[in-house]
Amino acid sequence: MELLNLARGALLAISVLIFVIGMLWRTVGLIRRPTKPPASAPRRVHVQGAVWMTVVRHMLPRAGTRPSPTLATLNPYFYHVGLAFIVFGYAPHIAFLQRHLGIYWLALPDAVMYLAAGVTIISLLVALAMRLMDPTLRRISGADDYISWGLLFLVIFSGMALIDQPSSAYAAQGYSADPTRLAIHLMALELLLVWFPFGKLFHTVSWFFGRVQFGAFMARRGVRA
Repeated sequence: MELLNLARGALLAISVLIFVIGMLWRTVGLIRRPTKPPASAPRRVHVQGAVWMTVVRHMLPRAGTRPSPTLATLNPYFYHVGLAFIVFGYAPHIAFLQRHLGIYWLALPDAVMYLAAGVTIISLLVALAMRLMDPTLRRISGADDYISWGLLFLVIFSGMALIDQPSSAYAAQGYSADPTRLAIHLMALELLLVWFPFGKLFHTVSWFFGRVQFGAFMARRGVRA
């Protein structure tokens, strides 16, 4: 129980503080990056509309890039959507946010969450296998890629190892039948929070700014991005 109190107390506070400061620092750095003033007049007047269309359009596979849907195209959708379900749909996670932030919403059924977790774990394993087996992906992969994958997988796997009763019981009690396993899950999450702003997981924020910049750049030249 002492380990759980440590994970719920000082370690959680430190990791959240590092996460918030790191995310703000990286985000402000993106916004304040110097840019050269445009040297020509824009060829399109409604640049903002084109920017938002680029943000939305690039969330879907581009037509013509592949002759048909493939595992390489679909697999990232599986684990990104699965992660969203796990983080925002599981009753104990919602209860955790309610205790600390005072916000809550309705949870998804346990069966849906177990399916989402299973799909996410399989999808992450497929992503790792593709990275290791594809010569190009293996060559461009660095320590950051494997650390980010490992921490994310550890959080999900340690969370699945907690399941021994319905989620409503966890949400009400705030702990599992095994405090040590819950402490391990929390500490895995805290490691992920500390790493998040400084690794490639920061793409959850940077992708938006990249799409906005690209959309504005192409719109000024009259090109559909």
